Amino acid sequence: MEDEETTAPQAAPVVSRRPIMRLLEQLGRKGTLRILWELRDGLPQSFRALRVSTDDMSPSVLNDRLKELRATGVVVLVDAGYQLTESGAELVKRLTPLNQWAKRWLEEGGPD
Repeated sequence: MEDEETTAPQAAPVVSRRPIMRLLEQLGRKGTLRILWELRDGLPQSFRALRVSTDDMSPSVLNDRLKELRATGVVVLVDAGYQLTESGAELVKRLTPLNQWAKRWLEEGGPD
């Protein structure tokens, strides 16, 4: 009789019951929203151009955020630089009304 190797059953991936919280945690990381906002026009930007457009974000933070955004399928690296994927463009499109609300909020007195 051959020894059969027993393996522990693999746990199913955990699906968050609060996907909005996972998204907001990701978007709340330092520099993430700024990168997305700077890529909103759909044109690719080189790493150097993104550093400039993000007010000289530290290279390590920018690199980390770009890796995270690429891993989540929101940003892609093409020959000309970094740009939003279709999913990333949809996300930014959905953030646009929030930007409009923020403008009104600031006009009305905004934060103290």
